[in-house]
Amino acid sequence: MAAVSQPGTPRLLRALNDRAALELLLARGPLTRSQLGELTGLSKVTASQLVERLEERGLVRRVGEQAGGRGPNAQLYNVAPNSAYVVGVEVGDEHVVAACADITGAVVGRVEVSTKPDANGGGEDPVRLVHNAVVQAAEQAGAQLGDVRRIVLGTPGLVDPNTGDIVFAFNLPRWQRGLAAALRDDLHTTIVFENDVNLAAVAEAHTGAAREVGDFLLVWIGQGVGLAVMLGGRLHRGTAGAAGEIGYLPVPGADIPREVSRRGKGAFQQVAGADAVRQVAREHGFRASTAAEAVKAAIAAGTKGGPVLDEVARRLALGVAASCIVLDPPLVVLAGEVGAAGGTPLAERVQHEVAAISPVAPRVVMTGVADEPVLQGALLTALDAVRDEVFGSTVD
Repeated sequence: MAAVSQPGTPRLLRALNDRAALELLLARGPLTRSQLGELTGLSKVTASQLVERLEERGLVRRVGEQAGGRGPNAQLYNVAPNSAYVVGVEVGDEHVVAACADITGAVVGRVEVSTKPDANGGGEDPVRLVHNAVVQAAEQAGAQLGDVRRIVLGTPGLVDPNTGDIVFAFNLPRWQRGLAAALRDDLHTTIVFENDVNLAAVAEAHTGAAREVGDFLLVWIGQGVGLAVMLGGRLHRGTAGAAGEIGYLPVPGADIPREVSRRGKGAFQQVAGADAVRQVAREHGFRASTAAEAVKAAIAAGTKGGPVLDEVARRLALGVAASCIVLDPPLVVLAGEVGAAGGTPLAERVQHEVAAISPVAPRVVMTGVADEPVLQGALLTALDAVRDEVFGSTVD
């Protein structure tokens, strides 16, 4: 029998070696050619050829020299930051925040654009809003719009996992179906929408309390209430993108409307959202302009504030326990303005209450992502995809 030819094998090996070298430079750079050879197991000659190939393609650059040893100093190399850019966008009720990162993950541009109508009504137009924010963030980064390989937008509401379009975004009536295509036509690059709570979970998995945890739930408690489900290190979005719309969970202590529309307030939202948390605090003598401030005041008050935290934990446990009984995760992360403000005192109470009312006892912790988790998750999502594209196509 004739031998089967594998003409693509050398090319594939080069691509794999290039990818490994680029990942090493991101994680441990700058490195010399010799160090790259040692870390990848390649010979000096092969490692040198690899570096030359990546340098010619503009993916690595010389960043200095390593002194010491005999002979001339060895050149140090690192990933070229300007080889690609991404933009993450967080959409809120009052503003859109856009951040531009280079391929190393360094944030090199950031802008905020108001969603309130300007004199020309521009604040009401989602395409114009996102366009202005993305262009300004890229300009701050010293990048052209054509250098931006991917834009990931985090938005409240439902995103259809099949079409990638926004199905419904509460409080953002103009952010609806067809917007993704309009933005692609306008910006001429890849546009991806993702639920904001899902993106917060991505940030939590990369840099927060859920690092190295494959299965966990992130419960977002703010003006809206949401849930992100991470299983095996992957987001679970559901058939219609509605996995995690925990605000509609029927729970005791609230009216359960029949034929509830997506614009209505679900039962769990009624008992555990920011408005409900503020009401609980007021009933115990703690008045504040936001739910986060009310929770912080209760914690600062010591034993006097204990009943506030106990009641908020009892309410949160209804939704957390219901989700955990179905999914049985080892970890639950409390995020959003209330979850972050409640910290360990609230998380410990929720953990105790969940164990008391259900047969499962997951560890419950506060978020480990201090600033802008949705924006961080958008950038991380964009970077993962673009690195796959750029690092995975290094060989002609």
